[in-house]
Amino acid sequence: GGKEGITIVGQTDYWDSINIKEGMDPSVPQTQYQTVSKTDAIQDFLGQLQPDGFQAPAAAPEVPYLLLRRGNGYELRQYPGFCGIETPYERRDYGFGSLGAFAKGMNPLAPSIMKVYNDNDEAEFKEKTMTWPLQFAMPGEGKEAPKPPSAAVEKAGGGGQWRSISLTEQPQRVVAIRAFEDAAMGPVVRNCDRELRALLKRDGLTPVKGSEEFVVFTQYDAVHSMGKRRSEVWIDLEDGGHPF
Repeated sequence: GGKEGITIVGQTDYWDSINIKEGMDPSVPQTQYQTVSKTDAIQDFLGQLQPDGFQAPAAAPEVPYLLLRRGNGYELRQYPGFCGIETPYERRDYGFGSLGAFAKGMNPLAPSIMKVYNDNDEAEFKEKTMTWPLQFAMPGEGKEAPKPPSAAVEKAGGGGQWRSISLTEQPQRVVAIRAFEDAAMGPVVRNCDRELRALLKRDGLTPVKGSEEFVVFTQYDAVHSMGKRRSEVWIDLEDGGHPF
């Protein structure tokens, strides 16, 4: 303070969850954010404090992420690059079993990431896949995925019972997330994906080209566990398709 200092006389906070104005350019925050009533602000804050009830136990420690936005109906997260293992599957419990046997002793991470194509023409059939992260890039290690554990490299290259499992890499990315509570059945997941795409369009965010051909959803909980489950739909965003 004082004659040579700066005096703060006021502060205005804007929350991505309630202050973003529909249809505005996200690169110009001065016009994208609007004032809302104190009632809306209080209701949004109280909603964050509500207990979640009995939660299903997590299957494994979670890949860390940077929360970029808690929007109205979705989140934007930045995930580090990670390496993992992937397998095609027909039933999720079979996929869990195969990856669990392969990754024994490797300390795999959550979530399980499933990718399912929408209009799957039998002439060009594309299998459903399940991915488990194994290791992620630490801060300062760059945007690319780290090298996979030597045990995973040895197993994946050995054929035999592990011939259906492959190593995969994912660089750092920004992902739009929408959670759902119902069982992860096809209609539920695809409806959540449609809802998320509508929200992204509303807020001027751009999904990666081609992402409409499939849905990606995640599961964080142990198989057949009791309690409220945590499941999400993920959509990668284009570089430059978001303000971060």
